[in-house]
Amino acid sequence: MKSLYLSENPLSGFLPSDIGCTLPNLEGLYLSNINLSGKIPSSICNASNLNYLQLPYNSLTGVIPNALGSLRYLQELQIRGNYLTDINFLDSMTNCKKLRILDFSSNPLYGKLPSSVGNLSSSLQYFYAGFCKLMGNIPQEIGNLSGLLVLGLKGNDFEGQIPTTIKDLLHIQGLYLGGNKLDGPIPDEICQLENLAELILSNNKLSGPVPSCLGMLTFLRKLYLDSNNFTSKIPSTLLALENILVLNFSLNAFDGYLLPEIQNLKVVTQLDLSWNRISGTIPSTIGGLQRLEMLSLAHNHLQGSIPESISGMLSLEFLDMSHNILSGLIPTSLELLIYLKYFNVSDNKLQGEIPDGGPFVNFTAQSFMMNDALCGRPELQVTPCKKDDKKRCNTIRNWQRTQSTDSGSSRSQPQKPHPTCNL
Repeated sequence: MKSLYLSENPLSGFLPSDIGCTLPNLEGLYLSNINLSGKIPSSICNASNLNYLQLPYNSLTGVIPNALGSLRYLQELQIRGNYLTDINFLDSMTNCKKLRILDFSSNPLYGKLPSSVGNLSSSLQYFYAGFCKLMGNIPQEIGNLSGLLVLGLKGNDFEGQIPTTIKDLLHIQGLYLGGNKLDGPIPDEICQLENLAELILSNNKLSGPVPSCLGMLTFLRKLYLDSNNFTSKIPSTLLALENILVLNFSLNAFDGYLLPEIQNLKVVTQLDLSWNRISGTIPSTIGGLQRLEMLSLAHNHLQGSIPESISGMLSLEFLDMSHNILSGLIPTSLELLIYLKYFNVSDNKLQGEIPDGGPFVNFTAQSFMMNDALCGRPELQVTPCKKDDKKRCNTIRNWQRTQSTDSGSSRSQPQKPHPTCNL
């Protein structure tokens, strides 16, 4: 037998202690998610031709045997999602010169990532060690893994700064360092990773300004910098990332303004700038983000009116502008956002009639609470709108649209609006 595939079956029990002796010609062993328990037997090394060993999502316990290091033809080792211990097995894995995939995530290994990690196979492309309770610094030797496409170290207790040797991972496409205790600035050396598509640095203690050179990473699709201590302005160079899909800068201390060039993010689907110190107005050019599905500007210092142009963002499903200083009306044109499932403008200074068509029929009082003078349906816990107020609000809305498209005209302004329609 050369290959044994039993994955995803309702089995249980142990790996036979002599499995490597009874199946010496085995090249592939695929036993993922079959409720295996017990230890990985050291006899596995007797299957000296083993190329693929997949044992993820089981209940295996004990130390990871050093005998795995004698499998010189091993290309793939996947043991994530077990209860295995002892990170020291990595020292022996340096003998596996054909290794391409090494995944031992979600095991309680404890300890430090050894410097010997830099001696792993030059063929290694995927290295996953997330949620392993690893601590200490990320070793500088990680930069020796020049063939890596993905480095996953999220959900550990790594501390210190991101090693500058990261610049030597020239083929890297996914860098996942979120959920650690990393501090200091993002090193400029990351900007040398020209093939980087996903950069995840969420939930750390990183600080300082974000390097403007990140805007040169033209292949970047996802950038998560949320839940850190970044300050200063969001670099305008990031608005040149025309192919970016996700930008999450929430829960930091960014200040400055939203620039009109935000319209350059043509294909972005998620944009989260919440819980920062961004001020000024929301530029009307934001309406150019036609593919945006999620927009959160909550908990900032934004003021002025809600741009009418948002009604053109027809893919929107989530829109949160709560806890700002926005004023004026909620544009009725937002009723056109037929996919909108979540809407929140609470804790602002908005006035006038709450739209009652389209997705607004499903929103509750929580979406509109703590504003100046909103009016609408009783179930929204606001004062009812008077008929004269509705007529006057519509007049003002029409005038707003005219002014935005015909700013040079000599039309006379309508009479001063009722307070519930105050612009």
